[in-house]
Amino acid sequence: MALTQRLEFRQSQSLVMTPQLMQAIKLLQLSNLDLSAFVEEELERNPLLERANDGPEAPVRGEPVSEQAEFSNSGDSQSYGDEGGAEPGDMGGSGSGDNFEPGQFEAGQEDWLNRDLGSRTEIEQTLDTPLDNVFSEEPAEAAARAAQDAAPTAYTEWGGGASNDDDYNLEAFVAAEITLGSHLAEQLAVAFPGPVQRMIGQYLIDLVDDAGYLPPDLGQAAERLGASQAEVDAVVAVLQKFDPPGVCARNLSECLAIQLRELNRYDPAMQALVEHLDLLAKRDIAALRKLCGVDDEDITDMIGEIRRLDPKPGLKFGSARTQTMVPDVYVRPGPDGGWHVELNSDTLPRVLVNQVYYTELSKTIRKDGDKSYFTDCLQNATWLVRALDQRARTILKVATEIVRQQDGFFTHGVAHLRPLNLKAVADAIQMHESTVSRVTANKYMATNRGSFELKYFFTASIASADGGEAHSAEAVRHHIKQLIDAEAPVAILSDDTIVERLRESGIDIARRTVAKYREAMRIPSSVQRRRDKQSMLGNALSAPAASSDRSRDTAPA
Repeated sequence: MALTQRLEFRQSQSLVMTPQLMQAIKLLQLSNLDLSAFVEEELERNPLLERANDGPEAPVRGEPVSEQAEFSNSGDSQSYGDEGGAEPGDMGGSGSGDNFEPGQFEAGQEDWLNRDLGSRTEIEQTLDTPLDNVFSEEPAEAAARAAQDAAPTAYTEWGGGASNDDDYNLEAFVAAEITLGSHLAEQLAVAFPGPVQRMIGQYLIDLVDDAGYLPPDLGQAAERLGASQAEVDAVVAVLQKFDPPGVCARNLSECLAIQLRELNRYDPAMQALVEHLDLLAKRDIAALRKLCGVDDEDITDMIGEIRRLDPKPGLKFGSARTQTMVPDVYVRPGPDGGWHVELNSDTLPRVLVNQVYYTELSKTIRKDGDKSYFTDCLQNATWLVRALDQRARTILKVATEIVRQQDGFFTHGVAHLRPLNLKAVADAIQMHESTVSRVTANKYMATNRGSFELKYFFTASIASADGGEAHSAEAVRHHIKQLIDAEAPVAILSDDTIVERLRESGIDIARRTVAKYREAMRIPSSVQRRRDKQSMLGNALSAPAASSDRSRDTAPA
């Protein structure tokens, strides 16, 4: 078989992912904070990009006022310029239309300065009024005294250095919030005189979480620091005496024990109670009473003391600042009974392409490398403006379709949330499912029922028991929670009973699905709920009885 060479023409189609297309896809799934950071980087990198509000709208200080600038004087608006304004030769609006030369004006000024005005009587006769009415000294003196007595209003008047009023930041004078780490570090400097213990202590303080707990296993800390486990344990024992009480504990039992020692209430009975908190969580009071060796009244008092302790002492101090969620879309009721969907303009970066600057540069640039650089900058800037506009349009289109599909939720509540998937929205707006998935990622919608992530409205469907319309999984969760909240302490609903109630409502669901939804909502089992509600009912019934006993004891004989 001989090998030969030949030319062939073939026609084929292929999808080429250009860098700009990949970047446009990436922009869709960015949140408003990430998008703002990306745009800031592009503004620093690209000289042809500028913010939409960076234009020369206001005159700069120290520069002449432009021809279109206006000013107000005693309620009358006047403007500088060739039309309707005062000509340069019009001095004071005399109406004569005479043009004064600069030399004539300077000569007239010198004559006026050298002119003898005469005595006070002659001036008063000329003005036809006493000079006190024309040049009053008292208001000026009063204004001068008021200016001297007034407190300085600017930072520079206090002698704090030069500062522009625009850069004045009131938050710079607010005291910084004390964090748990800084609070412990201040006590560490006093507790340990040696540098080795301070180094170990600072390393352990850095491991403390926001609730004030250390990791349960500190073996890696000893290896990393090159210290023995005994040295680390000795430092931990000192750290656990720091303020607030209970800090630097490795579990809940140790945290409560530290606080009880501070209160001098850590006796053997309380120690047994703290070491068996699992029984307290199960409301197994009989087993706890047997382990602690106390009667009913004592175990009740001990449980009350445990409840008054702080299980998370570190939360008293400041932590990392939480970023407030900013909605990308607003949904408001319309005048015609529908819904008005609009984008949040505060989350949309406004950038423009400076074509004037590029035109001026293209006239002066001679090097080919510079020309190609600014050409690429122009293409990237134009693409970014179009990509941001396309992103905003896509978000609005997807949000509008979600509102149309979930109209029952916005009108009646979560019980009327319909099952919805990405394909239904994608087919309605003629886009790909991956595009809809990227648009709904990290985007939030502010509605009359609260703020929700766009992905919240996409829920699985659960079949109907009577063959009707399917139910949304979120609506079924809401129904399960309503049933559990309405149950009586003497008639706790099991998962099987909940399944029967849902089928009566037309929802076909399995018991394991009910258990999964219940655990996702952090609702305990029927056995645990029965113990909790009976315990609460017993406490409520014992309180009036105890008060009546106290009233009988205090009654006069």
